[in-house]
Amino acid sequence: MADPSSYRPRPGEIPDSPGVYRFRDEHRRVIYVGKAKSLRQRLANYFQDLANLHPRTRTMVTTAASVEWTVVSTEVEALQLEYSWIKEYDPRFNVKYRDDKSYPYLAVTMNEQFPRVQVMRGHKKKGVRYFGPYAHAWAIRDTVDLLLRVFPVRTCSAGVFKNATRTGRPCLLGYIGKCSAPCVGRIDPEDHRDLADDFCDFMAGRTGTYLRRLEKQMMEAAEEMEYERAARLRDDIEALKKAMEKNAVVLADATDADLVAVAEDELEAAVQIFHVRGGRVRGQRGWVTDKVEDVTTGALVEHALQQLYGEESGDAVPKEVLVPALPEPVEPVQEWLTGRRGANVSLRIPQRGDKKALMETVQRNAQQSLALHKTKRASDLTTRSRALEEIAEALGLDSAPLRIECYDISHLQGDDVVASMVVFEDGLQRKSEYRRFQIKGFAGQDDVRSMHEVIGRRFRRYLAEKERTGEWADGPDVPDTDGTGAESVDGALAGPETITDSLKNDDGRPRKFAYPPQLVVVDGGQPQVAAAQRALDELGIDDIAVCGLAKRLEEVWVPGEDDPVVLPRTSEGLYLLQRVRDEAHRFAITYQRTKRAKRFRAGPLDDVPGLGETRKQALIKHFGSVKKLRSATIEQIQEVPGIGRKTAETIAVALAQAAPAAPAVNTATGEIIEDEEPGTTGGSSGEPVTAGVPDERRGQET
Repeated sequence: MADPSSYRPRPGEIPDSPGVYRFRDEHRRVIYVGKAKSLRQRLANYFQDLANLHPRTRTMVTTAASVEWTVVSTEVEALQLEYSWIKEYDPRFNVKYRDDKSYPYLAVTMNEQFPRVQVMRGHKKKGVRYFGPYAHAWAIRDTVDLLLRVFPVRTCSAGVFKNATRTGRPCLLGYIGKCSAPCVGRIDPEDHRDLADDFCDFMAGRTGTYLRRLEKQMMEAAEEMEYERAARLRDDIEALKKAMEKNAVVLADATDADLVAVAEDELEAAVQIFHVRGGRVRGQRGWVTDKVEDVTTGALVEHALQQLYGEESGDAVPKEVLVPALPEPVEPVQEWLTGRRGANVSLRIPQRGDKKALMETVQRNAQQSLALHKTKRASDLTTRSRALEEIAEALGLDSAPLRIECYDISHLQGDDVVASMVVFEDGLQRKSEYRRFQIKGFAGQDDVRSMHEVIGRRFRRYLAEKERTGEWADGPDVPDTDGTGAESVDGALAGPETITDSLKNDDGRPRKFAYPPQLVVVDGGQPQVAAAQRALDELGIDDIAVCGLAKRLEEVWVPGEDDPVVLPRTSEGLYLLQRVRDEAHRFAITYQRTKRAKRFRAGPLDDVPGLGETRKQALIKHFGSVKKLRSATIEQIQEVPGIGRKTAETIAVALAQAAPAAPAVNTATGEIIEDEEPGTTGGSSGEPVTAGVPDERRGQET
């Protein structure tokens, strides 16, 4: 715990200008980001008597080890920079929007030749019209199912569409009249686009004109005694009215607005948003947030608006935003919203009429959400705290292990040996900290030796980081023996990186192995535990506990003990250890399968230096197979676009040196396919093809 006076800036150092400030901990992680109209006045509030600070603010300033700031020109720039840094660094003490998921939208892909109606999440794409957000995907599907009777727009995927075009047979929706079947030419592209435009107009709220037109057509059909057509139009009208009933009119004049309400107590706040489009409530979403400081309702509203519109633009930002309290000052936020929309946005508090009544409904939803969250969170916190305390008591730890790392080894009969590292903080998954390892110190199957290598590599990195940042004066000699090190997982799969790469981040982003756990869990029994402890002892680390969880009887093994620790089957501590172990096993086996699949798909062209995927595909497309490419001359290889003389020579040499692969075999007929080689093209007619690939069912993944 740091004393804030130890890193307090000297008087006169802080500028009296708008800006954004960052508090960092002893590991240089950014733990809090804030903005201020005057940096000098704002930061001075943190460096006062600790007894006068909000409890969570007190925890933040005593956790921090330094503070820095960036001066900007205007408060709008400060608002934008604060949002960007919160997204980038994910500071632990900033407002956390838990339960904030990607809400589904009803999307119409007007950028395609035949527009498609579908459910979409995530970032918005250019040329696609969006309606929503909706609270649940099933709500969108119910609405679409009703509207397809009247607007039979395409809803199938690209693969289904192409298959129907190839076979000349539409899907089931085409047969039952809920798709106009453009895939088989029942409707031309122009008419189908008009149909999609009508669908969008109806969803946008222009319903009255369309209903009146259908009613007129129904009456005309009845007068002309076309009773079947009149009945069909009658049913269409009923379907549209039923769809409209799902979104009752709450505001007149086809209002487009978002209503934001906040319910709060001393520690937390719940935010509820109603999205009103065309006078109807199109969607609802809600967040729960920690109150790190003693912030006002206006400040909470400002954070909610940042989260809601930070990545939106155009019509996604409505003309009117109604809130329970205005941010102080309100002008920068309103200017920022106007910039996001590209037109004026009204940010105000509703005073009377329908809008105030609807705001009261949103407020009741926020209060109910906070009460429900309190009930769930109390139970969840109690359970996790009890689990960590039980683990600490069973293993004889001084305190509860707030950070637990678990390691598992996976392979298939000694091939593609990999390891995983998963992290649980405060009993919850921390997926951004997960890591993957390739075992490179030896070949073959040896789980104990693999565990020793992985633990050694992970904590050599930790010691190297401590030495680099100067956390001790004379650090131990920590050589890099990894070669490639581990791979990080931050949403996408990251490639291998060296120690230099993993240590180069000095801007607050988490460094790969900088933070030590209080407990290391290994998947295995006494031998694996002994190997992990030996690796730590060799590095001189004696402040990290080690245990293992054996699958057979779910026994907990600790180093140097001949008998395991047996936790009761009903123990919350055992359940947490099982979850950690199972997550490590899942992560390891997923990585191992990925590597194995990649190896099976590998072909001789993969060994050609400087030959990318695009040019490999161009070569295979030009020659038809690797066998034909191998027999081609350098001049013939040069005929492929993008292949020069030097590259052609490299390809010819590499293929000449590579041994021909085993012949491809059609497993359905037993036929040897002479013209193709595995890893380049598939078998004909979708038949399964193998080529010297071992039967995976004979092995066992661990």
